[in-house]
Amino acid sequence: MRAVDAIVECLKAEGVDTVFGMPGGANLPTYDALYDGGIRHILCRHEQGAGHAAEGYAKASGRVGVALATSGPGATNLTTAIADAVMDSVPVVFITGQVRTDLLGTDGFQEADVTGITMPIVKHSMMVSDAREIPRTIHEAFHIARTGRPGPVLVDVPQDLSRADIVYEPNAQLHLPGYQPKSEGNVKQIRLAAKALANARRPVIYAGGGVINANAAEELTELCLADRFPVTLTLMGLGGFPAPHEQWLGWLGMHGTRAANYAMDEADLICAVGARFDDRVTGKLSEFAPRAKFIHIDVDPAEISKNIPAHIPIVGDARNVLVKLIKEYRALEGVDPSRLEEWWSRIAGWRDKYPLAYEDSTDTEIKPQRMIEALYEATGGDAIVTSDVGQHQMWTAQYFHFDKPRRWINSGGLGTMGFGLPAAMGAQVGCPDQTVVCISGDGSVQMNMQELATCAQNAIPIKVFVMNNGYLGMVRQWQELFWDRRYSHVDMGSFPDFVKVAEAYGATGLRLTDKSTLVQDMKSALATEGPVLVDVRVTREENTYPMIAPGQAARDMVG
Repeated sequence: MRAVDAIVECLKAEGVDTVFGMPGGANLPTYDALYDGGIRHILCRHEQGAGHAAEGYAKASGRVGVALATSGPGATNLTTAIADAVMDSVPVVFITGQVRTDLLGTDGFQEADVTGITMPIVKHSMMVSDAREIPRTIHEAFHIARTGRPGPVLVDVPQDLSRADIVYEPNAQLHLPGYQPKSEGNVKQIRLAAKALANARRPVIYAGGGVINANAAEELTELCLADRFPVTLTLMGLGGFPAPHEQWLGWLGMHGTRAANYAMDEADLICAVGARFDDRVTGKLSEFAPRAKFIHIDVDPAEISKNIPAHIPIVGDARNVLVKLIKEYRALEGVDPSRLEEWWSRIAGWRDKYPLAYEDSTDTEIKPQRMIEALYEATGGDAIVTSDVGQHQMWTAQYFHFDKPRRWINSGGLGTMGFGLPAAMGAQVGCPDQTVVCISGDGSVQMNMQELATCAQNAIPIKVFVMNNGYLGMVRQWQELFWDRRYSHVDMGSFPDFVKVAEAYGATGLRLTDKSTLVQDMKSALATEGPVLVDVRVTREENTYPMIAPGQAARDMVG
């Protein structure tokens, strides 16, 4: 069969039901194979949108996402999505077309060295040099993307090789000698971790996106409830432990709760699970958790002791390690549960003194925090929520309570404006029976708004709520706090008219301005068929608090 037909057969063998992308000259053979290949294809309006849609599909469904693009600008338009996927450990296979092999290196039309360009931002990349390699290459790409620490894999296929006739054999057993990720964890180290938890008087369980990727939310919860361990999650880990809960401290980091950040600062033992101690969590690294010893559980050995030295390092899949850690902890004798009473008393003091709060408006004006609370009420918390990056993202993390994994989908590591809308589109395709909501800002949503047309054409009923303050909000906040209110080029004005834009794309457009009817208006929007874009006018200059100023310690939170 043609190599491109083999690609389609490989995708089906890997369980792929949907791909996102755009055709062009170099990948026309692949699109010819998709014409009657039995896989759903979503025609996106921009390759970056296709890449983020594949990410949203992967994050919401737990399956590997797939995005397709042609050579040159098609492939380079994927680079932001690829970088986003590698930062947040998202399993996506990107398949790009390439110019014919006889044109490689000649600066042919739409030639770009996409494997070279993306080398620093992929988990792995492969350029096909022999048509007979294509089936094995596709299967290797999926294996690498989904195992160990998940991540993006790029496969670049020259056009002439994709058209060649090859003998296709179904999925063969893969054995990659140079790629053998550890998954079980060292039993001796796990036993040491159990004893350390039993002896700690000020412990904190600190978990991240690795818990979500490993489908380990149930095991994490079981560990936390095995004793009265306080638990905090990163932005990427929300939903890994059900919120709200009496042991839940809130999420931590730059805009996390004071209780979570102060607990980390005073802890004597921190058990990190699937988290990487990034700068938005640690603040000033030299001042981070100065009294603590660290257990660090991660499937990627490169993350352990990268930023914070681990006293008990454990390399392995979070779910596998947690199962063993729970068993070891419960087997210990003489564990004194009363040892944590003083610690919980300290935490209760922070909770009482520093609750998440804001000053609501006295008229009909909608405060951005109230917008998120209203949406939580309107959905009953039962929705997959995507976001872009900025103030709206932080307020959503603060005021929308996630009680299940894979319900909170955002761009954490790369911080990509334009992620939310196409990610919601992908999440809806991957989870068609779920309500999918995108919360965006008036700056972010315009980065990939063209995908509303994709949603309208394919009847993808996402609901987009735009927190419209007329600013690039987080940049304006930083200019206010750290640049003497010199608002340099952050005023977005009143453009565009989002209602008219939505209608032009074939979606429903609504505008909300009154907080007294906000919940009911949102329920109406959620009940509207098809894609809906809701322009929610909020207070223009509201700041996101609390906040750890950049380069400062957690104990120095302001606001």
